[in-house]
Amino acid sequence: MRTLIIVLASVLVLGCKDNQSNQNITKNNTTELTHKTMETIQFKSEGLNLVGNLYYPENYDANKTYPAIVCSGSWTTVKEQMAGLYAKRFAKEGFITLAFDFRNYGESEGVPRAWENPAMKIHDIKNAVAYLQTLSEVDTDNIGAFGVCAGSMYTLMAASEDNNIKAVATTASWLHDAEAVKLFYGGEEGVQGKIEAAKAAKKTYAETGEFTYIKAISTTDETAAMFGEYDYYLNPERGAIPQWSADQFAVATWEDWLTLDPFPSAKNLDKPLFMVHSDGCVLPDYTKKYFDAVASDDKELFWVDIELASPMHQFSFYDQEAEVVLAVDKTTKFFKSNL
Repeated sequence: MRTLIIVLASVLVLGCKDNQSNQNITKNNTTELTHKTMETIQFKSEGLNLVGNLYYPENYDANKTYPAIVCSGSWTTVKEQMAGLYAKRFAKEGFITLAFDFRNYGESEGVPRAWENPAMKIHDIKNAVAYLQTLSEVDTDNIGAFGVCAGSMYTLMAASEDNNIKAVATTASWLHDAEAVKLFYGGEEGVQGKIEAAKAAKKTYAETGEFTYIKAISTTDETAAMFGEYDYYLNPERGAIPQWSADQFAVATWEDWLTLDPFPSAKNLDKPLFMVHSDGCVLPDYTKKYFDAVASDDKELFWVDIELASPMHQFSFYDQEAEVVLAVDKTTKFFKSNL
């Protein structure tokens, strides 16, 4: 196992800058002292208001422009979880970064709540990039995208479609197809049952406006979206934060999630790519499969040596210092070379 040297960054001195706005974009809640570090912003995606946190580099200079990165976390998550963690770390490395709540989650608009809709999330990432292009402090020719777990899947698909994303990186990517989902969701019978339940939930919503929910995670309720002792989502010191709900997962999600196949997008991904993964992360062979299929010649897959069995190493990349430092260090070098 690699020995990781963890370098703690200096404490940032907070600062201020004049807000900018237009009819679709607003900034507010700016933290103001000497130097700007973060501000809460809003932008439009398919007519809905999405809320995000925009992070600035140390010693931010309003007279300069900076490369930018959109950061996305795992399914069901909010901006205060892994997306925000990585956005803060990349900002310390000299980037302007954005972590935001996808529609239907957190502070953003959209119903049903907690509806994990991949097509919507892909559009939201592209609209987040479009928002960054409106900012005078952003080098609009150098915007990258970064994803963790399922956020990797959405980010890769968005990058394959959006030429405004100049480089893309992933950590602990979740990439599945019709065969892979059977491994996690009860085989062919379990998958089809969940898809039928989703169709029924969508029908009920269309007819009555009522949403059908199950728990997002549980150690006792086998119908939960995630059933088991997954500490990240159960531990208040990790991902079980007040902004995220363990009790709400839209049943309508199952059809959209279980039928998603990102692999056709690989042949259209013709830009620099960097991926971090391990045999201890989820579906390692699928990450290798996607990487091999990517059209770009400018690509690298960094494989971490680890003794943890799959998928337990996956959760370490969400917030554990050794894995986060490793991913940020390697990915920062990639983005600095390509943005």
